[in-house]
Amino acid sequence: MQEWLVETTKAAVLVIDAMALVTIVYGTAEAFVSGIALLLTSRSGHERRDIWLRYGRWLVAGLTFQLAADIIETSITTSWDAVARVGAIALIRTFLNYFLERDLADVRARQHIDDGTHHPNAPQHVASAGE
Repeated sequence: MQEWLVETTKAAVLVIDAMALVTIVYGTAEAFVSGIALLLTSRSGHERRDIWLRYGRWLVAGLTFQLAADIIETSITTSWDAVARVGAIALIRTFLNYFLERDLADVRARQHIDDGTHHPNAPQHVASAGE
């Protein structure tokens, strides 16, 4: 029973890593093609932000898949070296994901300010005494 579980887990990790790869490659190709089109047509800043937001979403999705694979992989890891390696990779991916999400939230907030709309997650401007 244990061997079957280990082999199934390895297969699941491989499939999830492949999903992450496809997600990131597709998002990168889409951003590249959109960026080239943007350079050739010189569109507005909103379209540049839209490309960045879409690309960021693809990257966050890919990193999330990779993190899921790392978590699953730790369930069958037997050596402390392997656990430490997987843990370090998971930590790096988590930090990348955090900062990417934060950057995306900032871009969304700026886009809503430029559009004149309010977004519930947008940072609020607090007036100082001199304003």
